Parts: sequence; structure tokens; C-alpha cells
Amino acid sequence: MGKTIAEKIFDTHLVDAPFGDVSVLRLDRVFCHEITTPTAIQDLVARGKDRVFDPDKIKAVIDHVTPAKDSKTAMQGKILREWARRHKIKDFFDIGNNGVCHAIFPEKGFVRPGFTIIMGDSHTCTHGAFGAFAAGVGTTDLEVGILKGVCTFKKPETYRMNITGELRPGVYAKDIILEVIRQITVNGATNMVIEFAGPVVDKMNMDQRMTLSNMAVEAGATSGICLPDMTTVEYLWPFIKDEFDSPEAALEEYSKYCSDDDAVYAETRTIDVSGLEPQVTFGFKPDNVKPVAQMENTPVDQVYIGSCTNGRLEDLRVAAQVLKGKKISDRVRGIVSPATPDIFSAALDEGLIKIFMDAGFCVTNPTCGACLGMSNGVLAEGEVAATTTNRNFNGRMGKGGMVHLMSPATAAATALKGEIANSELFSNQEAI
Repeated sequence: MGKTIAEKIFDTHLVDAPFGDVSVLRLDRVFCHEITTPTAIQDLVARGKDRVFDPDKIKAVIDHVTPAKDSKTAMQGKILREWARRHKIKDFFDIGNNGVCHAIFPEKGFVRPGFTIIMGDSHTCTHGAFGAFAAGVGTTDLEVGILKGVCTFKKPETYRMNITGELRPGVYAKDIILEVIRQITVNGATNMVIEFAGPVVDKMNMDQRMTLSNMAVEAGATSGICLPDMTTVEYLWPFIKDEFDSPEAALEEYSKYCSDDDAVYAETRTIDVSGLEPQVTFGFKPDNVKPVAQMENTPVDQVYIGSCTNGRLEDLRVAAQVLKGKKISDRVRGIVSPATPDIFSAALDEGLIKIFMDAGFCVTNPTCGACLGMSNGVLAEGEVAATTTNRNFNGRMGKGGMVHLMSPATAAATALKGEIANSELFSNQEAI
């Protein structure tokens, strides 16, 4: 009987199977940021275990509140900063060099097919786009990972999600994942891995695959995974070129992790996206999703473009295409946060930052702040945000605020109108 990619990764990283279907896995990477890691650090210090299993396999960043907004967040940064220096963690990204964790770590080449990765952040599943098993964990598991380089998981079943058809112009990976979550609900893949496959995924670049994997957790999944292929290899080639004789050799090695044709899945679903329209959330759950056309004329107070879901260069390009030569509505605050310094720099070189500023957007440094209502774009009670982020929980971006999730194109069009609206990239196309 064949195996899924998740099963193969578990098998190659198994350290112990203490009972039942519980597996202790060897970790290839432990990622850290300043919100969840300081608690783990302080507990390790209190227990007399202020050590790290391998400083080269730990990567750390200050990204959720950057620069610090108050004494508390400054202390969180200080604890992480001093810990990184104390243990000679060379891949620590401080103010000025920092970016959103799930954007900067892949950008630096820290993720590989077949890797096991943990972080104290639920959207760690983003890194599964590279064919890795990546999962968000709690403080205790993070502590053990930092100290021993292992983590315990219940062996997950896999939900195979086949995406077929041809996307219409103006419809993007964000629209696909919102449709996936709508169909299977927020509990549809609980304790599972979602394996994204099919011709649509095969055609996606890595930025688009990361958008898919990023929101797998919103369907309850432990991780979202895409199978490694030449697209994966080409993205990673600058970082792996000394390890392989050719890209083809790298692909042969990484393909060993791909799911077998006779692998057994707990669930399988095929979604034909040929007729899919741009999507948007309503209410306070990520599976509360409708076509944008059904939410048109809904007023908004703030439009936010950024985050680990849609703050990459391609996302900024799409939004800028909609905004170029136009002004956003007087009733809207527009905020854009490129996800990393490299993305910011590239957007500056391409003239995208000027397009955003000319349109009336405030452009901020890379940060997660607005996404979870901590800084750089918190909502007031009763305000409504149109955003490219990943969660629309009650109060997510500020107490009493409402969040509508959407693609960068839809967010840009909404900023122009001051109400939820489809972009001209879609609305000018004849329906299929």
C-alpha cells in the first residue's frame, strides 16, 4: 500500500513511537517570533534548561509588533534578542532586517521538501507549500523543540484536495482557498493534513501555493502540503545549487517524498474552479464565504493589504494594477505592508510603492501587527475592514471590529469604491 507525503515525512523523521499512533519526530527547523517564544524561553531559564538543540536549525524574527509599541512589546523583543545572542543563533532578524515570519523564512531558503518544522504560530502550515510538514504548536511543544529538537504528533490522516479547471481572469489563490474552506467548513480537516494537488496547483508559483497552505489551518488542518516539483526546485535553486549537480537531480531527490499513486486518503474532494468568482468572507468564521458580487455595496472603513497570506510581491503587483492612476475613497483608510524588506525594496524599484502612495495608501514597514489587532492598523469598535489577511474572528483586528477576507485585487477595488467590490480585472471579463 502506498503512502502520502505526510506519512513519508513521518517515517523518515521518526525517533520514537511511545504508544498508539503517537510519533516523536526529529525536527529540521524550529522557527520563533517575539510573541510566543519569550514565554518558552523564560520557562526554560526558570527550569535551569537555558539551552538550544542546534543554533543553526533555529530561526528567529521580531515581526508581530515591530518596532515595539509599548514597554511590554519592547520587553518581548528584548527577551528574544538576548536569547538569540546568548545562543549564537545567527539567523535572527531584528528591526530593519525583519519581515513577516512565514514570508521571510521561505525567502531566505530555510524550508525544504521533506522537512519537519514547528513554530508557536498557527500559520506555520504555510511552509507546507514546499512539501514540508509544518505545524503550529503550543508553548510546551515549542520548549521541547528548542531544547531537544523533537516534537510529538499524532500521526495525521490526509485530506486530498484536487483543484481542477481554469481560473477566470481576476480570480486568485486566495479565492480558491476561501472556496475550499467554504465547502469543507472550519472543522472539515481537523487533525488532518490537507494535500493540495491537481492541474491548477501544478501551474501555481510558490507564492500562490503558500497562500493555499497558509489558510489550511482555517479548515482545522494541522498542515497544508503541496507536492514538490520543478517549480519548488527553481524557487530553492539559489540556496541548494551547491547540494545538487542540477535542478533535475534535486527534483529526483525531492520527488521521493511525493505521495504514491496508491496512497490511501481519509477524504478526497475535487473542486473545479472554472466558474469560480472572487470570494469574500462575512460573519466571524472563515467558512462564512460568498461571491463578492453578493456582498457589493457593503461599506468599509479600512482596507489592509499585507500579511503572511497576501503580502508578497505578486500580491502587491496585482493590487497596484487595480489602483494605478486612481484615488481611494475618502471614507477609507488604506494600509499596505510589504511582507519582507526584500519585497518592499522590489516594490519600490518597480514603482509599486509610489502607486500605493499616490492612491492614498499608508505604506508601513513589514509587520504582522494589523492582522491580529496589535499595531499598525487596529480597528475601532464598530469599524469594518476589507483585508487580505487570514482570519475574520470577532475582534481579530480590534475589539468590536468586523473583518472581511479577500484577495489583493478585491481589496484594492474595495478601497477605490469605499464598499466591497469586484476588481475590473474580473468584472470587465465576460463570464464563462
